Amino acid sequence: MSIETEAPARGLYYEDFEIGKRYATPRRTITHTDIVNYCGVSGDFNAPHVDFEFCKKQPYGEPLAHGPLVFAIATGLQCQSGINDGTIVAFLGMDAWRIHKPVKHGDTIHMVVTPREKRLTSKGDKGIVTFDREIINQRGDVVQTMQTSSMYLCRPR
Repeated sequence: MSIETEAPARGLYYEDFEIGKRYATPRRTITHTDIVNYCGVSGDFNAPHVDFEFCKKQPYGEPLAHGPLVFAIATGLQCQSGINDGTIVAFLGMDAWRIHKPVKHGDTIHMVVTPREKRLTSKGDKGIVTFDREIINQRGDVVQTMQTSSMYLCRPR
């Protein structure tokens, strides 16, 4: 007979997040394959993402990564950082999303996540953390910013 035990959480609990502390994710390079795959998944085959000849005539000169693709990859980087492992309950929403600079294939991004506010849920066993997120490229340029809210487990008592 085997006994199954749930693996302990490795992520940060609600109480662990410090207001103003900056948490950096790993880096990842955006590839042309990422862009093409996102076109297929989203159905967004607009010229700025797929038409090299069109893009040559634009200030950016080559196809751009979709803004939501960059956000999705950055969210994956937050998961890979371990912050959420076994402690996140739900992504609750995003506000004030801005795209400041284009991202192209070959750009390497990472994200800095900074808790800006926290509050316990009414039951007190979970908490909601609101973050400022900055997605930054290899040159140190902030390419996207947004505020997000997620629900996290409280530390077991």
